[in-house]
Amino acid sequence: MKHVEFVPSGVCSRLISFDLTENGIIHNLSFLGGCSGNLRAISKLLEGKDAKEAAEILSGNKCGPRPTSCADQLSIALLQALKENL
Repeated sequence: MKHVEFVPSGVCSRLISFDLTENGIIHNLSFLGGCSGNLRAISKLLEGKDAKEAAEILSGNKCGPRPTSCADQLSIALLQALKENL
């Protein structure tokens, strides 16, 4: 299992961390900063889920007038981790 720490850009969250298994399954997802309740819910929903599928669902999500969101930044982190896992 690979541990990932990703510094998001353009959002309130300051750090996204998660573990990724060899076959691309998400575990122990957490956010530092951001909208606590929403991000804890995302973390619970994605526990044990496929990272590629999660990234496809979350990609392009925006937060208010921002061109990105914590969820969108998570999709970038997941895709980057999957690419490095190959």
